[in-house]
This record gives sequence, structure tokens and C-alpha cells, in this order.
Amino acid sequence: MASKSFSDRVWSFFSSIKLAIAIFALIGLTSIVGTVIEQQASYNTNIRVLNHLVGQGLAPTAYRVLDALGFMNMYRSWWFLSLLVLFAVNLLVCSIDRFPAIWRIMRAPVKPLAAEQMMKMPIKAEFRLQGSPEEIERKAAAGMKSIGFRAARHEEGDGAVELFAQKHAWSRSGVFITHFSILIIMIGAVSGIFFGFNAMLNLPEGYSTNVVFSRSVDLSDQAENAVRANLMGALDSAGGDINQAARAAGEDAASFKKGMEQAGLIPLNFQVLCQQFEVKYYGQSDMPKAYRSLLTVIDHGKPVLTKWVEVNHPLKYHGVTFYQSSYGLMDDLSNGIAELDVKSPNGQSVTERLKIGQSFQIPGTEETVKLAEFNPALAFDDSGKAITYSQMMTNPAVRVEITDGKGPGVSKWIAQRYPETWSLPDGSTVGLKDFWGVQYTGLQVRKDPGVWIVYLGCITLALGLMVAFFMSHKKIWIRLEPEQKKKGTRLMIAATSNKNRQAFERTVEKLALELEKGGK
Repeated sequence: MASKSFSDRVWSFFSSIKLAIAIFALIGLTSIVGTVIEQQASYNTNIRVLNHLVGQGLAPTAYRVLDALGFMNMYRSWWFLSLLVLFAVNLLVCSIDRFPAIWRIMRAPVKPLAAEQMMKMPIKAEFRLQGSPEEIERKAAAGMKSIGFRAARHEEGDGAVELFAQKHAWSRSGVFITHFSILIIMIGAVSGIFFGFNAMLNLPEGYSTNVVFSRSVDLSDQAENAVRANLMGALDSAGGDINQAARAAGEDAASFKKGMEQAGLIPLNFQVLCQQFEVKYYGQSDMPKAYRSLLTVIDHGKPVLTKWVEVNHPLKYHGVTFYQSSYGLMDDLSNGIAELDVKSPNGQSVTERLKIGQSFQIPGTEETVKLAEFNPALAFDDSGKAITYSQMMTNPAVRVEITDGKGPGVSKWIAQRYPETWSLPDGSTVGLKDFWGVQYTGLQVRKDPGVWIVYLGCITLALGLMVAFFMSHKKIWIRLEPEQKKKGTRLMIAATSNKNRQAFERTVEKLALELEKGGK
């Protein structure tokens, strides 16, 4: 026996089912690690995970090993992509290797069988009926039609007639549809890896940006933040144009892009502005009920889209999706602006917007109100001293100093969530509507150009699995042989199915029983 050529051996290797199982197992096992280790996250994030898994002593070493092996950005690593390519090649070669034989079976027309061949079929029955062959043939054809077969007819010289048919020959292609769908899903996933991103953005009220941050960015590193600030400033001055920003920085566009990538900056090619952020609470508790951001997209200097972004209600623009994720309080509160609803004793109402240290006069009175202090989470200790009990805006309040120029002034705290604190001694009310510009909205930002390819692959996968598991290639033959001496008809039924034979066998048995009863 001649030995296989090199090309045959390569083909046999890639068409091996064992290879497919091995690759699939490797992909599954490595994906478990990629699920436990947060991808493209900061050092501190994954160190906390490893502390729980291996202990604080081994966590730094484990991190270095996993990082060297590419597990911190596993889905972009050369070895994981190589596994995907190898799996795709294996799947494609397996399909090509097996498809011609299946195609010949699907294309082959069903043919009449001799009586001896019919008796060798896995599903068979034989009995004798009274009545004319013509009448029994009509009943047999009607019975085949009732179970979904359109019968062809063959007549032999001795008067024997055979009805035969097949259906769902194409159902044998279900496995190939499934293989094809997996390749589509892989193409979509790889497209998302190379041409998309999964980023984050902490955007303060009143600020806009044309970049987002990679999830691997460590915002606690001041030196790196200074580099990012320079890059972001250059890009902002250029109106988001990378080429122009690179020229202004004395670099070529490729070097500028590489510097942004190393700093964890991802350009958006448009600006997003946080106009406002607000939180609602359950009653008087500090448990947030809902939080949302009013975002505006600015493209080429013009606002093109404004939307309130809430959890499960993202903003989408040019393939980039902004999800509401978190929120927080900025370190510097000095630029905050209090928005106050003022109502004088005589019913006059005005809205005042001012910073800490600024004053206004209540309409129709001699009283001047100065904004003296802001507290994001006001509480009082046992001595009555104002304290801050949280680093969130859980109970925002401002302290105002009220004077009328005639006597000593009055100091009073006005809390946003407690209207009973809004009343002043002279009957006026000063309500704190908002303290704007001191919170940031935390956004998850994603771009995945391959998502629709993945959706298409999933739909195709569902179709392929349905065909592969719930449909089968079925064939049936009914042979009628006249018996001259007994003045009857010998009826033979044979059938076969490539899947779910038991169910088809019950169908054929039911058909045979009906024909037997009808022929007596």
C-alpha cells in the first residue's frame, strides 16, 4: 500500500475530529481564565481578584505570569487568535472533506426497489389485501400524501406497481449550516476585537470629550495622567482631528496614534458633552432608585443628538454605544454652581445660579443671601456640628448667610431633599434645586462593528441546529403485487430515515394499519 503524500497527511490532520475536540477544549479552558481575569483592566483590579484566588503573597507573581502569557488581554493575544484560526481551518476542511458525499446523497433521486431489497430495509411491513389493485393503489397514494410524501409510480411487466418518494433530502445539510454559522460568528467576534473597543469614561457635568479610556488605564498614576492630558489637549485643540493634532505636536499621525494607544486613549471622532447628571432616591433613604445623564453628541462643532442615558437605555451614535454605568463626586467642588428657587414673602419668584461666596438679594426685601458653604452629604454630630457622612451626593445642602443690613446675620443649612429646611425667618423660601458641576457620570463605551455579523451567525446557527436535530431525510416505498390465484394483492412497505427512525417507524406502522384495515 502506497504511503500518503505530504499534502494528504496535512489534509488528514486538519480534517480530524480529534483535532477539533482538542482545539475546542483548549479554547474553553483558556476562556475560563479569561472570564475570571478581567480583560484590559487595571493592575489593581486584577490584583484584588488574584488576592482572593492565590493569596496576597502569590498574587503579584501570578499577575506577572498571566500578563506574560497574554491573559490580561487574552482575546487579542496571538496564541488565542491562532487557536481560533486553527479551529476555523479544521472546521472548514472537515466540511469540505465530507460535503461531496453528502451532496451526492441529497441530489440522488429515489428509485424503485426489488421485493428482496425492500425486505432488507430497517422499517418494513408485508400483508395481503382483498380488493382490486387499482383501488388499493389509490388508497396507498392517498396515505403517502397524508404523511407528506408525493409519490412517484413505477409499473413492472408482471403487473406489479411500486409507489416511492422521499422528502427533506436537504436536511442532511444541517451540520454544514451549523459549521458555516460558527465561522460567521468567529468572523464577527474577530471583527469586534480588531475594529472595536470596550472602554470607560468618567465625564463631569459641563465637560465634553472626544476620547475615551481603555479599561486597562490606571487613573491613579499621576505621571501617566499628565501624558494623557497633553495628548487630549492637542487633540481637543485640533477639533478631534488626529492628523492635525499630530502636526501640531511635531509628530506623524502613526506615532501620535501609537502614543494615544500606549496612554490608553481611544479617539471618538466626535465630542460627547454631559449637560446634567441626576440621582433619585427611595423616599428619604440613601438608596439610589435611578440615575441618569443628559448627554449631547457634538459632531463637527454642531450638536446632533441629545438624550437622557439611563441603565438599559444607552445612547448610540456612529456605531459607538454609551451605557450608564456608575457615578461619583469630583475631588474639586469649588466650581460647583448652586441652582436656587427663591420665593419672596410677597410671592415673587426667581431662580438664582451662583458659586460659593456669591450673594443675591431676595426680591422685594432688604435681605441679602450669601452662599457660604456646600456639603454633599450633610449630617450633624452629637454637638450639632455639620459633618459630611459620605463621599457621594446623598444629601446635598448649602449653608447660606442672611443679612438685612440692620442687625446680625442668620446662618442656615438648606438641604435639597428636605423642603422643610427651605423656609427663612422672614417668610421667604430658598430651595436648593441642584448643585451643578460637582458630579461625574460613569459611562461604559463600546464599539463592536462585528455585532451584526455575530447576530447573523446566531440566527444561522439556530437554523442549522433546527435542521440537524429536528428534520431527517426520509424515504418510503409501497409495492403492490397482484395475486391471481388468491384474487388479492400483496402489499409491501419499506422505509428508512437517517435520524429519529423510531418516530418515522411509528408513522409508517400507522399508515400500514390504515391500509390493512381499508383493504379487508
